[in-house]
Amino acid sequence: MQELQRMSVNDFHAAEKIPLILVLDNIRSGLNVGSIFRSADAFRVQQIICCGYTPAPPHREVLKTALGATETVAWKAAEQTTQAVQELKNMGVKCYALEQAAGSIALHEFAPQNKQPMALVLGNELTGVAQEVIDICNGCIEITQHGTKHSLNVSVCAGIVIYDMFQKYHFSPLE
Repeated sequence: MQELQRMSVNDFHAAEKIPLILVLDNIRSGLNVGSIFRSADAFRVQQIICCGYTPAPPHREVLKTALGATETVAWKAAEQTTQAVQELKNMGVKCYALEQAAGSIALHEFAPQNKQPMALVLGNELTGVAQEVIDICNGCIEITQHGTKHSLNVSVCAGIVIYDMFQKYHFSPLE
């Protein structure tokens, strides 16, 4: 780790995080969840909330793909996604579903407001973000796609959005 100039777990915990919270809405695959943890670690995401039946650490599949990121990225579990989103909104966090929906904002056009904390809800591999969750979010963000398919794997989506938000939070023209 030293040769790669990687920070220690303690250094990671002390380091500044991007003010992004990932809310995982009934994701089925622990492998996807573990991959999301790894991407969250790579770009210092503030927190992950595993909701509903989303597998959470120490689930074997989560640990298999997270490769230790469950020890660095702050996380918690919540029984209901709607409750988790409402609690975040009550704390002043803007919440967005990553979903193809009427009125969604293209990711490349979305800009976080003055580095304010935000939450992004990622949905189930087959059904996406539940409609009752979308209904209480501040809006939807969409990754525009230009091929024949109309969806991406949830962990791939997470990686794209996390990287994009990292760039926008750390390299914005406001700095």
